[in-house]
Amino acid sequence: MTIGQSIIDVEDVTFSYGKAPVLERVNLQVREGEFLGIVGPNAGGKSTLLKIILGLLQPQSGRTRVLGRRPRQAGRMIGYVPQHPSFPRDFPITVEQVVLLGRLGVKQSGHWLGAIWPSFLHGIDREAARRALREVEADDLADRQIASLSGGQLQRVLMARALVSDPKILILDEPTANIDQRLESEIFDLLNAFNTRMTILVVSHDIAFISSYVGRVACINRTLVCHGTDAVDGQVIQDLYGEDVRMIAHRH
Repeated sequence: MTIGQSIIDVEDVTFSYGKAPVLERVNLQVREGEFLGIVGPNAGGKSTLLKIILGLLQPQSGRTRVLGRRPRQAGRMIGYVPQHPSFPRDFPITVEQVVLLGRLGVKQSGHWLGAIWPSFLHGIDREAARRALREVEADDLADRQIASLSGGQLQRVLMARALVSDPKILILDEPTANIDQRLESEIFDLLNAFNTRMTILVVSHDIAFISSYVGRVACINRTLVCHGTDAVDGQVIQDLYGEDVRMIAHRH
């Protein structure tokens, strides 16, 4: 996807939980078609920044625009994959039904879908759900109960739920935190394919791994600095985490 105009603008954003500052005068500009990695230590502000971009949190100061709008107004054009599912794993719901939840608020034939479950049973919605599951290579799971899935399978289903509304921006918070390295590569290969049609922001702890996929890395530890992947060296990592970690291998 060709890199285009800016579609996410975070300007001088400061946020605190009570008296504890989490973000201080953060500036970030993301252009259409980018694949941006967001890295940093625990409690460094990564998830908080995502929630501000999503409109789930309101900063104490600063300005955020997504697709030229306030974040809440752009919500239907953003697909979001949280670090943990927002429902209990033993909830009696099928994979297809989980994906259909992503159709909430999607405009169909001039009308907004509501939160009433039967409204999901239109053929167009079910076909969209099956198409999203095929994209993440999980269409064979459609009729399975969510409780029966492995961690890697569940992550694919959550990605399908984010994709089913055809978003312009896909945001993922630690999508590979609880899966093995082989599955991590498979998921990032999928993201690389999705990047041909949408902008992607992904939070990760593994700088070494994501550097072979993303175009830029936003390093955040209360403040934020962006680097091209080639510029992230041992000193940058030490400054960010306070300790040395393994160097990045660049394989594009």
